[in-house]
Amino acid sequence: MLENNSHVWEERLRQQIRMSLAAKQAFLDDISLFSDLARACQMAEGALRRGHRLLIAGNGGSAADAQHIAAELVSRFFFDRPALPAIALTTDTSILTAIGNDYGFDRVFSRQVEALGMPGDLLVAISTSGKSPNILRAMQVAKEKSMSIIGLTGRSGGAMRPLCDCCIQVASDSTPRIQESHILVGHLIADHVEQALFSPAVPQG
Repeated sequence: MLENNSHVWEERLRQQIRMSLAAKQAFLDDISLFSDLARACQMAEGALRRGHRLLIAGNGGSAADAQHIAAELVSRFFFDRPALPAIALTTDTSILTAIGNDYGFDRVFSRQVEALGMPGDLLVAISTSGKSPNILRAMQVAKEKSMSIIGLTGRSGGAMRPLCDCCIQVASDSTPRIQESHILVGHLIADHVEQALFSPAVPQG
């Protein structure tokens, strides 16, 4: 069946790739979007340089992105250097299920921000729609604790935009395309802070 319709699904593959490339190309073509990206990198650098931490949260695929970004900072990106303090708020099943059971799923991240966040820390809030209630609540608590907030979302920005100090709105309405660009943003932040804080002369890949 697939062989008989190979031209159809192959064209769909091409179209999906083109959409992903277009979302990423917008970072170069849209001056405002690139400016937001650069600002996010500088915010992460500033927080880490001052001895603060990054707390990162998201749901579903964005939960995996939160873990991925934290891993690049705590372990390494391009080269060996001191570990950087980043915590994915998506990984402790006992905490997540306890909060979900005792307080409700809307508070699984805000309760952790309340416990772990300090003034000057940075929350990286990831929501493709910009409407996730547990992300929005975490952002509200972060503001109350005088933390800075980077939001990663899609074209509309949803309700999270006004809560952000820097909101990166990927130029797409497609959840997979937005998520693919979010991990690009995470990699660029990791690369920037690694270079800015430790800056060895190494080849770039």
